[in-house]
Amino acid sequence: MSVVFAALDADYQGKKDLIDAAVARVLASGWFILGKEVAAFEAAFADFLGVAHVVACANGTEAIALALLAAGAEPGDEVLLPANACVPVIAAVRLAGAKPCLCDVDSETLTLDPESAARERTGAARFLLAVHFYGGVADVEALAALAQREGLTLIEDCAQSHGATFRGRSTGGFGRAASFSFYPTKNLGAYGDGGAVATNDAGVAQRLRQLRQYGWSRRDYAEQEGRNSRLDELQAAILAAKLPFLAGENERRREIAARYDAAFADLPLRLLSTREGAVPARHLYPVRTERRDALRAHLAACGVETAVHYPTPLHLHPAYAFLGRVRGDFPVSEAACETVLSLPLHPALSDSQAETVIAAVRGFFGERP
Repeated sequence: MSVVFAALDADYQGKKDLIDAAVARVLASGWFILGKEVAAFEAAFADFLGVAHVVACANGTEAIALALLAAGAEPGDEVLLPANACVPVIAAVRLAGAKPCLCDVDSETLTLDPESAARERTGAARFLLAVHFYGGVADVEALAALAQREGLTLIEDCAQSHGATFRGRSTGGFGRAASFSFYPTKNLGAYGDGGAVATNDAGVAQRLRQLRQYGWSRRDYAEQEGRNSRLDELQAAILAAKLPFLAGENERRREIAARYDAAFADLPLRLLSTREGAVPARHLYPVRTERRDALRAHLAACGVETAVHYPTPLHLHPAYAFLGRVRGDFPVSEAACETVLSLPLHPALSDSQAETVIAAVRGFFGERP
């Protein structure tokens, strides 16, 4: 039995009637940009998250940039962010005109280490970007305390944590603003690009709505410089149709992850820890091993598709050599990037497919299922 890493076709087939109806409704309306579908999705997603405002935009990268700008980022402001993040995160910081300041992550959750952030902070630091990596929850309590103590603004990146909670509150409600991506593989994925920013600050929400459309306060009247970063009506309608399934699909992800956790507990693999008080969204299921490439090849031979999130820490990309950081500066991030492997984990994964993954992993280590 082959096991694919993602199953976007199965996602559509399971919701086909609802999605087809949503698309047909938009096409029949003749209104395709910033209409009632976007407004309805923004309201529904805000209600799901328990925040006051959601402002949709073109993609998750733009969402980070817009969140920073709406929260007051100016050229030269430093943004503290984890070195193991994906390139879109640092690209968004640059897009906002800010300066990235990389930090290491804690070894148990691979999210931003508050102690590293405190060490790396300079006098130019203005923002703390907490990336809720792999569907887990960053240390929002310690990061919020650091932000308050040092006069920083906390921004969350929730691209991988749709529906994750900490002490009963959804990620996206802890910082001044929070970005979301609706890239097709996300827990709540569009059928194209899409993003949003959540906030409880009415002033930030107002600036976001201006920034995403040329800085307009009304049509053809720009009060500030802006850009074109809009979620279209078709994607908004699709996301609204899929949103009611998100909580149940997250629960299925957690069921599969718990099955993996139990099956791999006696193997020489490092598994991610769940922060006390957190309920993760389980966007990905990463394992860590020094034999990552050999394990990946073995799984491929067994028909199990895997992925690596992400093989290169940000400071070792040629594009970001200007930051002046070198190998050895962020040892936990570097070790994670060299050893992490993501196993299949999605709501369409059957129990028998999960058992195929388990048997293949255990077989690599010479263990019986």
